[in-house]
Amino acid sequence: MSAPSPPEARRPAWPQVAGLHLVLSSLGSVLVDEAGVRSVRAQDASGGFGLWPGHADLLSLLGVGVLSWRDAQERWHCCAVSGGVLTLQRGCELHVAAREAVLGDDLDQLEHQVLARLREREQREQAARRHSRHLEVQVLRELIRPLQRRPQVPWSTP
Repeated sequence: MSAPSPPEARRPAWPQVAGLHLVLSSLGSVLVDEAGVRSVRAQDASGGFGLWPGHADLLSLLGVGVLSWRDAQERWHCCAVSGGVLTLQRGCELHVAAREAVLGDDLDQLEHQVLARLREREQREQAARRHSRHLEVQVLRELIRPLQRRPQVPWSTP
């Protein structure tokens, strides 16, 4: 009977890496393309998780939350994301494609930016709903107008 293999023998085939290469994109534009990232924190439906260089390959669907990372100079950065896909390949290539993303270095400031964007979006949506209701009323008036011009025929009794 052979002895269990040492942990070194069970390591993945890719070499140990000094840092992650993070590429964060949203709606076709690249927001972050940074090498040497030391660690990443994200959230999916199962909760929060962390990634370090050399982590096993991973595919995760992100919900609404904050993606944060520590760069090569040990500074933390963050990005509010509204859904997306996170993939880690070969223990070092980290790609995040988010539906919507807002970058920031301070969580409090990021919160204010996101809230301001949400307020702006709500105002735009309210204006669009008002315009839509106005158009609906105009269409109904145009449909009723021919009916109102018809001569009134009194009902005859036999």
